Amino acid sequence: MRYRELGRSGLSVSEIGYGAWGIGESAWVGATEDESVRALNRAIDLGVNFIDTARGYGESERIVGRVVRERAAAGAGSATGSGTGTGGGEVLVATKVPPKNRVWPAPDGLDPAETYPGAHIRESLETSLRASGLDHFDVLQFHVWSDEWVGRGDWLETIAELKQEGKIRLFGVSINDHQPDNALALVRSGAVDTVQVIYNIFDQAPADTLLPACEEHGVGVIVRVALDEGGLTGRITADTTFPEGDWRNRYFRDDRPAQVEQHVAAIVDDLGIAPDEIAENALRFVLSSPAVSTVIPGMRTVRNVERNTALSDGRPLTADQLAVLAKHRWQRNFYA
Repeated sequence: MRYRELGRSGLSVSEIGYGAWGIGESAWVGATEDESVRALNRAIDLGVNFIDTARGYGESERIVGRVVRERAAAGAGSATGSGTGTGGGEVLVATKVPPKNRVWPAPDGLDPAETYPGAHIRESLETSLRASGLDHFDVLQFHVWSDEWVGRGDWLETIAELKQEGKIRLFGVSINDHQPDNALALVRSGAVDTVQVIYNIFDQAPADTLLPACEEHGVGVIVRVALDEGGLTGRITADTTFPEGDWRNRYFRDDRPAQVEQHVAAIVDDLGIAPDEIAENALRFVLSSPAVSTVIPGMRTVRNVERNTALSDGRPLTADQLAVLAKHRWQRNFYA
């Protein structure tokens, strides 16, 4: 496993992190706790040292906390907020505070007192600490964001207090889906340590302005949805269906599975790769950006963990390959 600096924080994170939305019983139908625990442990064994969870991810915080605490108790490291991996390295855990008004994404015109008042931030963090059994989180992120909130409200004061109390180490935001420029003012303000953003072969917009701004201001970048929720794995076809209650029925609604199949086939042809190599190339595309600190694919099985972590091998895509992929930006209306 290779590691990168998490912005200006002084912390190093594994290039391949662990996206923990899909573990346990969650909106991803079919996950089981036993399988999730095996996958998490295998990931840490293979050098993954960054796990991303959230208050809104069902049992995820509890499961992540269980694994981190059990490994810490069995090893020589601290049994506090961060555990230890096989080699004694620190395992960093990030979680998220949902907006008080429970509105995703954050629309324009909201006062931060409606979404992230200080008392709500603190209460949510305390709930997450109890659920996980940890005594601090390494990164606390707002689960939605609007640049209208920069310089307004008491959220920044509360974040500073929580850092001083040792309950969090870093502050970040999870940028609203497909709105990367909505955090530019925050990044430039110096008030944030990390941003989490959707970035993949289809959705390349963050590379236009956000990623350069993060490099300039020393902000760590956590990339989610690098595989387009499965679209860039090559396994989504026109005939793909999902179990009842699985949130992907909304993401891949109407004729979108057929559209995805066509776009992936075009990428495969242009790169001259085998169809089963698309996921590898999708992750390498993200890691080719020097602004990216870590990418956090969802990994619900040991097989997924082993396949994804193997890509942290220092073999970036070539300039020619990146030029090909630059032509495959795909503007979609996710809110129609």
